[in-house]
Amino acid sequence: MTNNDILRRIRYAFDFKDNAMVEVFAAADHKVSVQQLHNWLRKDDDAQFVALSDAELGLYLDGLINIKRGKREGETPQTLPRLTNNVIFQKLRIALNMKAEDILETMQLVDFRLSKHELSAFFRKPDHKNYRECKDQILRNFLNGVQRRLRPQDHSVYPQ
Repeated sequence: MTNNDILRRIRYAFDFKDNAMVEVFAAADHKVSVQQLHNWLRKDDDAQFVALSDAELGLYLDGLINIKRGKREGETPQTLPRLTNNVIFQKLRIALNMKAEDILETMQLVDFRLSKHELSAFFRKPDHKNYRECKDQILRNFLNGVQRRLRPQDHSVYPQ
């Protein structure tokens, strides 16, 4: 999954309008224009498409955490130069204030089964012996489950 695809899926799941998306970036002290946002949200084959960097997606996710959970006291967390699916999954989990049971229920909404042990492996440090890389399929199913949870009236998955 590309960063742009993740941004589009988050926007769709939360049903964010342009102003709300800009406000999420602003919550992480990052200013973006509506035009810049539109260029990130375009389809990959559009001539005006602009790739969203890891740093920009990281700022967006940090802003989402700040909006959903409140700004953290003290020092602002440093944006990672490279985002992995594990980091994205972790940031979404924090923003949505989800415990393991909540995530497993969310995954079941899209008929995707995970054990609690498999799930915890995604949130371990990379050098831990039980760490497991989060593949695109896991993140995609989680985002689809979040959409089903937040928009229960919309039974389809994210439009391609």
